[in-house]
Amino acid sequence: MIGRLNHVAIAVPDLDAAAAQYANTLGAKVNPPQDEPDHGVTVVFIELPNTKIELLYPLGENSPINGFLEKNPAGGIHHICYEVDDILAARDKLKEAGARVLGTGEPKIGAHGKPVLFLHPKDFNGCLVELEQV
Repeated sequence: MIGRLNHVAIAVPDLDAAAAQYANTLGAKVNPPQDEPDHGVTVVFIELPNTKIELLYPLGENSPINGFLEKNPAGGIHHICYEVDDILAARDKLKEAGARVLGTGEPKIGAHGKPVLFLHPKDFNGCLVELEQV
């Protein structure tokens, strides 16, 4: 059901410093920041030959990243994102298997302009999983 790894998301306490580290220290292609108000984050995508890294920074006081950074002040891996061909079929199959879809269960539009869903980390070895329709 899942396709390729789309990205690994890392929550960061300082978006500018993290982006500069990837650009200057690691020599990666760093895209400009983009606000995602529906998700409460500002993101920066780092392009790699085989996938992307998504740097996450809180956008507003109600950002879900605030709680993560309170528990992990230095930042850390927040989630992994897999591609799926049909997000609704994937959701239904996962729910039938007992996996919990976060939120309302209806896809939202993600940072790439495509439908996304998140799956409960307790159902996937402690890892928050994002599915993105391609």
